[in-house]
Amino acid sequence: MNKQNNMMSRSYLVVFVLCVLGFSVGYRLVSLQLTQGEKYREFAEKRSVKNVEVLPVRGNIYTEDGSLLATSVSKYTIHFDAVTVSERVFQQHLRPLSDSLAAMFGKSSSHYTKMLRNARAKKSRYQLIARRLSFLDYQRIRQFPMFRLGGVRGGFILERQFVRDLPMGKIAERTIGYEQKNPNGTFLKVGLEGAFGISLRGEPGRQLRQRIASGQWKPITNEYQQQPVDGLDVWTTLDVNLQDVAHHALLESLEKYEAEHGTVVVMETKTGAVKAIANLGRTKENKYFEKLNYAVGEAHEPGSTFKLFALMAALEDKVIDTTTMVDTENGKLTFYGKYHVRDSKRGGYGVIPASQVFERSSNTGIVKLIYKNYKDKPSQFTNRLLALGLDKPLGLSITGEGTPKIPHPNDADWDGLDLPWMAFGYGVLLTPLQTLSYYNAIANDGELVLPRFVSSVRTLDNEVVEAFPKKVLNPAICSEETLGKLQKLMEGVVKNKWGTAHNIYDETLSIAGKTGTCQVNYTTDNVQYVSSFVGYFPAHNPTYSCVVIVHKPNKKIGYYGNIVAAPVVKKIAEAVIHNIPQNTVLNQNSIAALSQKNTSPTEDTEIESGRIPDVRGWPAMEAVAVLENLGIEVTLKGKGKVLRQSQKPGATLRKHQTIILTLS
Repeated sequence: MNKQNNMMSRSYLVVFVLCVLGFSVGYRLVSLQLTQGEKYREFAEKRSVKNVEVLPVRGNIYTEDGSLLATSVSKYTIHFDAVTVSERVFQQHLRPLSDSLAAMFGKSSSHYTKMLRNARAKKSRYQLIARRLSFLDYQRIRQFPMFRLGGVRGGFILERQFVRDLPMGKIAERTIGYEQKNPNGTFLKVGLEGAFGISLRGEPGRQLRQRIASGQWKPITNEYQQQPVDGLDVWTTLDVNLQDVAHHALLESLEKYEAEHGTVVVMETKTGAVKAIANLGRTKENKYFEKLNYAVGEAHEPGSTFKLFALMAALEDKVIDTTTMVDTENGKLTFYGKYHVRDSKRGGYGVIPASQVFERSSNTGIVKLIYKNYKDKPSQFTNRLLALGLDKPLGLSITGEGTPKIPHPNDADWDGLDLPWMAFGYGVLLTPLQTLSYYNAIANDGELVLPRFVSSVRTLDNEVVEAFPKKVLNPAICSEETLGKLQKLMEGVVKNKWGTAHNIYDETLSIAGKTGTCQVNYTTDNVQYVSSFVGYFPAHNPTYSCVVIVHKPNKKIGYYGNIVAAPVVKKIAEAVIHNIPQNTVLNQNSIAALSQKNTSPTEDTEIESGRIPDVRGWPAMEAVAVLENLGIEVTLKGKGKVLRQSQKPGATLRKHQTIILTLS
């Protein structure tokens, strides 16, 4: 009996403890509900609903005539919310929607019927229908049965993304560059995209999205909490026709001489506006594309093109004149018994004036002129070069400018070979664009101007927000007397029969410049070469300056600067001076009918077969209809009439071509 009583007592104790715990838990729950319920409800909601940052449309990058270099193309992803749709609507529209999707995407109607039924059965709120649709495809799919009812009644979910597109393909790709956001919020900046990233980015908006699955967030509505502000447009100084000529002229030389890589830059003499820039490197498949911005970032030994600066220093110091005679010593000089300077011509050039030392590009001649006059005072020579600013970057808008180098006797590693080696371009470092800028100063009557890639930043309505005018870095890099002598010598390099670039002489072109053939890997058994030409045209009252650098051409085919690089400049000069027509072959009736703003096509409009028409000023849908009938894929940006088109009117039609229309 006592044992039974003990068991009953224990049972009552357990029940009592459980009751106390139950009351405690209940009290705690009520207390939390009354005092902190709102806090936890907000916490739960934050975990299921969040305000997501929505990126704006990035601004466009244009050439000087309005041709698109880079733009943000809208791509649309469609999902289906199988929960919000009523049973009646779902059953009524299931078959016709499946038929429409099958007709659009090429799969069977039963495939889509099964997909939609499974989504309904699983109560999926985010069933993927299609990715990366164009604007026209999006407009088409939103009118399909069920989807046309909208987001709640029809379960239609739209997500818009912006993809950066280069309408001109690989042309000037490295100069255009890119901007990439790092996880820590900083940006990796390359080219114009990076340099003008703040203007191009715009201001992000906000949109409420609800979590429907792990890692999946569905927009609650298609409206924004905060509307994103689109980025500004960047207008470059590039000329689309010159860019095309320069790109293909360089490519032809690289392919012909099987070179490793090369660059070409064309600059407007008076203003410093860069009109064309191409940087091409060879792939493993022996194809060429824009790998790195060699023109801006690659500092290398320039070789004989540096003779201009050596001669300029000596002329300014009046230690020589262009008539000063020098013995080229049978084409070979020796320093310290084992270091040699050789001319490309065996036996040298005999006794020649300093003018021909430059025009013939005699290594021994320029070394003797500099070494004789500066060996006891090398600082005078190097200080003259430093006074030019050759040891400092130009300060380009594009990041990644290579660092130049001019040795000085105060340097810890200065030795007796530095002075003679500097005279013909070894031991110094310059980028192609730095070399071009100083040659351009000779063409520009001594005025050194900053190379410019951008003319302005504008709104979509073409309102200038910021302009980038010409900037003078040095009003006179040398005296007028020296300038006149150097201009004559550079003209003689091409015009005189003994000049190293006489092979590109054409009395109708009038080109002035300097060739360079620099050795690389010269401390190994596999010596390679860098071929170059820097100059300007026309020789009198120049319009453009130009540099061409070709690295490591096949020595068995050719490697001298006059053979590999100079013809590239000649082709560009021909296109400019002889005004070689581009692909602008719309007939006169077409031009009259299509060129006016705020017009639309009529039955009488003539469009020449095989050419892109001018649809500027047309209503968007009419332009789309005409272009698609020509087999062109069209992407629209904005609303209204056509303000700009990415492909120039009159250009040749190509298969599978895309054209981007910017609407006003």
